[in-house]
Amino acid sequence: MPFASEQRQVLRSQRRSLSFEAQKDAARRLAKRASAIRYFQASQRVACYFPNDGEIDPRPLMLRIWALKKECYLPVLASGHCNYLRFAPVFPQSQFRLNRFDIPEPVIAQNKLISAAHLDLIFMPLVGFDLSGNRMGMGGGFYDRSLNFMRHRQYWKRPYLFGLAHDFQCVDRLAANSWDVPMQGVVTDRTAYMTDIKSRR
Repeated sequence: MPFASEQRQVLRSQRRSLSFEAQKDAARRLAKRASAIRYFQASQRVACYFPNDGEIDPRPLMLRIWALKKECYLPVLASGHCNYLRFAPVFPQSQFRLNRFDIPEPVIAQNKLISAAHLDLIFMPLVGFDLSGNRMGMGGGFYDRSLNFMRHRQYWKRPYLFGLAHDFQCVDRLAANSWDVPMQGVVTDRTAYMTDIKSRR
C-alpha cells in the first residue's frame, strides 16, 4: 500500500530528526506516564525494547521496573530463520550483543528465554498508531507473529499490550489487517491513550 509506506517513511524521518536532548526529555516524561498506568502497576513481568531508528527510549522506564522489584524483559530474535520474538530477562548488569538488525540483545542461554504468553505487559515500539488500538510497525511483522496466539482467545487475558511513542506518531486512522492484535493503549511523552476494546477483560 503506497500510502502506508509513505506514511511510515515520514514518521520515521520525523522521530529521527529529534535532537539528543529532545529524546532524553521525552524518555523521562514517558517513564513517568507509563509507570502510572494501572496495567503497569498490576504487572510483574514487563517487556520493553532497546530503542532503534529514533524510537522513544524506554530505558528510564526500565530503571523504574527494576526499582519496583518487577521483572524486566527485552525481545530477542528466535534462533534460526524464524521471524518471531522470544523474551529475555534483563538486569542492570546484563551483557549485550548485536542481532542481525544491529539492535542490542541480552546475552543469555536459550533455555532462559520465554514466550510472549508468559508476560504480564508488553511495551512495544511503533512507527504510528491510531486511537482504535491499531499499530504501524517497521513492516517486519515480528510482534504480529509472536502475538498470534492472542487472536484465538475468546476473552482477553494477559499480556496487556501497550505501544510507546512520541505524541506526534498518533495518526487519524490506520488500516487494520486480519492478523493484527490491537493494543489496549499507547503511552507517549505527553499522555496515555486508552482504547476501548470490548473483548479484552
